[in-house]
Amino acid sequence: MKILVTGGAGFIGSNITDAYIALGHKVAIIDNLSSGKRPNINPKARFCQMDINSDRVGGIFAKEKFDVVNHHAAQIDVRKSVTDPAFDAKVNIMGSLNLFENAKKYGVKKIIFSSSGGTIYGECGQKAPDELSKANPLSPYGIAKYSVEFYLKYYHSVHGLKYTILRYGNVYGPRQDPHGEAGVIAIFSGKMLDGETVNIFGDGKQMRDYVYVADVVKANVLAIKKGDNEIINIGTGKATSVNRVVKEMSKIISLEEEPVCKPAGSGELFKSFLKIEKARRILKWKPEVPLCDGLKKTIEYFKKVRS
Repeated sequence: MKILVTGGAGFIGSNITDAYIALGHKVAIIDNLSSGKRPNINPKARFCQMDINSDRVGGIFAKEKFDVVNHHAAQIDVRKSVTDPAFDAKVNIMGSLNLFENAKKYGVKKIIFSSSGGTIYGECGQKAPDELSKANPLSPYGIAKYSVEFYLKYYHSVHGLKYTILRYGNVYGPRQDPHGEAGVIAIFSGKMLDGETVNIFGDGKQMRDYVYVADVVKANVLAIKKGDNEIINIGTGKATSVNRVVKEMSKIISLEEEPVCKPAGSGELFKSFLKIEKARRILKWKPEVPLCDGLKKTIEYFKKVRS
């Protein structure tokens, strides 16, 4: 099968690319390297350095005749979306539409789209939201992701283009960028291994659904043939506090220094987690990597890249 992975030099996209190639698929990557990295690029993939808004994207579609587009290229910084919502919309909405138009034109059979459970559902209460829960995006980033979901429904109903939308929890693991604002586990790994003080913004009781990247990759593999025209949460179904994450990581690294609490950022969610029964039922998927194991693997990766 011929698959295009947008954002295939990035954290999640590169891991997905590796899995697709290992399964024998022919993979091309579109990535402008604004946040993706060349060392992440699988040498067996065809790499096209360009923006997803580029007019040249059509030429790639015309030549390769993709069966599936796995769409992970995005402006991923929530804070950036707040300060520059027009730029966020240009990348995350207009860039997506450029891909979908070419997918329609050149006979792509299916789009797999990485959406955002945390930003679409907003603040969670005692019960984890399922896919039918009310959406409440509170940032331009979340609004853009939610908008693209509706565009995919349009392209299916009017043009017959199949899709699977995967709404992620907080994905972590090897290759995550510790220098961005997203991904506290990658940030903490870098700080701890460099002997720097770990800063927690707020009291550390904020809770997230941390899902290991290898589990996310498996969902993207299954979505090639399953989950047509469905929205599916991909997480662990568990909310874990930042304090617990720091505690577990400190144990792994044998770090005794206490983190420093700083004032919380404005507008930050307190609790976000996802109900994942639909993924079990439709994709036959479940998370398999416990948090402690995932943290160990992540820390080992960051140790290795520093050596």
